[in-house]
Amino acid sequence: MSLKYYIKTLFFVAGYSLVAQTRIDKPNILFIAVDDLRPELACYGHPIVKSPNIDKLAETGLIFMNAYCNVPVCGASRASLLTGIRPTNNRFVEYNTYAKVDMPEAVSIPEHFRVNGYHTISNGKVFHHIDDIPESWSENPWNPAVVASSYLDYQTDTNLNILKKGISRGLPFESAKVGDDKYFDGQIAAKTIADLKRLKELGTPFFLAAGFLKPHLPFNAPEKYWNMYPQEKIQLPENYYRPENAPDAAIHNFGELRSYYGIPADGPVSDDTAGKLIHGYYACVSYIDAQIGKVLEALDTLGLAENTIVILWGDHGWQLGEHSLWCKHANFKTSLHSPLIIRAPGFKKNQISEALVEFVDIFPSLCELAGLKKPSQLQGKSFLPLLENVEVPWKEAVYSRFGLGESIITKNYLYTEWLKEGKSFAEMLYDHRNDPNENHNIVNDPVISETIKNLKKRLHENMNQAENVTFN
Repeated sequence: MSLKYYIKTLFFVAGYSLVAQTRIDKPNILFIAVDDLRPELACYGHPIVKSPNIDKLAETGLIFMNAYCNVPVCGASRASLLTGIRPTNNRFVEYNTYAKVDMPEAVSIPEHFRVNGYHTISNGKVFHHIDDIPESWSENPWNPAVVASSYLDYQTDTNLNILKKGISRGLPFESAKVGDDKYFDGQIAAKTIADLKRLKELGTPFFLAAGFLKPHLPFNAPEKYWNMYPQEKIQLPENYYRPENAPDAAIHNFGELRSYYGIPADGPVSDDTAGKLIHGYYACVSYIDAQIGKVLEALDTLGLAENTIVILWGDHGWQLGEHSLWCKHANFKTSLHSPLIIRAPGFKKNQISEALVEFVDIFPSLCELAGLKKPSQLQGKSFLPLLENVEVPWKEAVYSRFGLGESIITKNYLYTEWLKEGKSFAEMLYDHRNDPNENHNIVNDPVISETIKNLKKRLHENMNQAENVTFN
């Protein structure tokens, strides 16, 4: 493919400066989604997790330290992100959400690129459902888990014997003496690499999505990745307890985990099990990191890196025992805070942004980077100015929701209000300056009543605005 270089002058309103930036006409997009990946990565400051390939991607691009999903559950998060439309109490709510059902008029990111001349491919888990918005793809989407009719992907005799007994799920973790390709994610990496080779020969701009399945439960990974983490270094979180004054609405029974063999139907898991869950999560992160490394190496080897935007995101956070919880499905930062890294040709490397961004911002950002017109449905804000200058003034708040809980996140606070039929029945507020781990709900502190009033007002304004979606 011949490259057409041009100079595009960007005018940033609200006091931004004029910037002349060398850009690439119709850059390729490598769109990497990682299921249930919270910022449990070395590049986000984690002291134990080994993620050298994702760290290298961050060093060659821009890492957002304060990115938040808009809803902490797989299907709804992906439907919202891929359409650029915010969730509401009747839209993008459940884990099995179909974007084409909740918002049938919406176009998706890959669909928008396809109609603008891109060849679009989906490997692994991109939408929650492989048949969601089928117009998105130039080829039939492929997911080895769908082909196998099971996302469980067990390899050890222990788990296979559990399944033979007619039990629907095995243990929530396993360490198997197998190669990377025995698990689905190794196959997703191999298919993505094969597609890169094919797309290079095709010679048209591409949008290639690779949706990796781990570290979603069960935490199954080849033994070598478990061996990266000595058991004695695995520790339970310091706040392995319910936050002080947390409302009942904030706490759930982590039913997703309880559906696995050996997990009690109620009450806490044993400390031994908790340690194995954390160990398994770390192992899966390193396993996925290795698969992403293979894909990025192929991108370089094929000479495609120079004209390819790479964006990596985890669809939401995950509770690893914090606040006494496991899984996602919560309005705490540990469920809402998500990794987001982007590398775009012509932009600075090794950039770190502290700006607040949210997943509905991804669609408009990719449009501007590729020079495409933005659909009118979009409710986010392009973060392209942050690629130019990470210090520009930015959003004062981002928004997430789960179930009946609506959250606003600012530089200093996370405030959540639970509403039923328009009436508030629970609230929580955490001051991240004094309580970064959200252990003390201070919503009833009279000293901060004016702050709460302001946060509540902005939260409701956003809720009202989110209801209104326009289409071209």
